[in-house]
Amino acid sequence: MNIIINGRHLDITPSIKSYSEEKIKKIEKYMPNITEAVITLSVEKFRHKAEVLLRINGSSIQAECITEEIYSSIDEVTEKIERQIKKHKEKLTSRRKDARQGAEFNPASQIQEPTERIIKKERFNMKPMSPEEAAMQMDILDRNFFIFTNDKTTEINVIFRRNDGDLGLVEPAR
Repeated sequence: MNIIINGRHLDITPSIKSYSEEKIKKIEKYMPNITEAVITLSVEKFRHKAEVLLRINGSSIQAECITEEIYSSIDEVTEKIERQIKKHKEKLTSRRKDARQGAEFNPASQIQEPTERIIKKERFNMKPMSPEEAAMQMDILDRNFFIFTNDKTTEINVIFRRNDGDLGLVEPAR
């Protein structure tokens, strides 16, 4: 496994580097085919943020954690990533079991219950508006995101509130 450690507004000391590598190497026992692990450590005011991105056979698993100390951020992000890896591994093994059971065709076994259900649907008219007007509408409706049609590009955009309180805008790629 190739481990890359980046620091934003933080000097990566040898102790932080070895601590991070030690924690990430423990994850390899759950999934040995991890090709790359990218660890990004950053500091903003009093918040210490640790982000981990693992690449596994073309797919990727990502987790992040913000605490008041960098070492506790590293601990919590490795716990999160371990849970995600275990969940990913369970999905893979259940698919293999389903594939083996699929050899003998049973129509009742082919019907699977969805694990997630849509419990509420909303329909609304989207009038063209600017991102600033969409931000005001989002605040009025007290939502974390708002979908609107951009009046300049006539494409559907999403404006959302980030964890740091600022706003983000999602536009389709051209």
